[in-house]
Amino acid sequence: MKKIYFIRHAKSSWKDETLDDFERPLNGRGKRDVAFMGKRLKMFGVMPDIIYTSPAKRAEKTTKEIAKEIDYDKKKIKSIDTLYEGSYESYLELIHSTDDKHAAIFIIAHNPTITEVGERLSGAILSNIPTCAIVCISFDVESFKEITEESGHILFFDYPKKHLKD
Repeated sequence: MKKIYFIRHAKSSWKDETLDDFERPLNGRGKRDVAFMGKRLKMFGVMPDIIYTSPAKRAEKTTKEIAKEIDYDKKKIKSIDTLYEGSYESYLELIHSTDDKHAAIFIIAHNPTITEVGERLSGAILSNIPTCAIVCISFDVESFKEITEESGHILFFDYPKKHLKD
């Protein structure tokens, strides 16, 4: 059994319009939401074997905050260039290249691709994975290389707006 937690970065700031998209930081709500969702992961005993993150500032900050909340060693986080503006195929390539000694991975990245990947691998209609949302998909396989379209089953889909008011 393999599990992939698809996590969209927390809400980012558009305050400084001169910043390149890649450099946008988290805004106040994003900082609040990522701490909250990290605490929820910890409460349910979720611990990945490896975390992959987009190198964009808002994704890296989301990743570091979640890692802090769940007591994950930040030195084990892998920044993956193709998770920023990547395609379904590049995500699948990353998944297939994951060492099978791992059972659970986090992929922290961006829309629209993270929603597309979640939908295609689970066969579910997610429509839109909101900011700081977590979609956990399980796969009844021995190897990450065996993961194909519609081979997964959604275990949960959680996001801050289910619990918090703006």
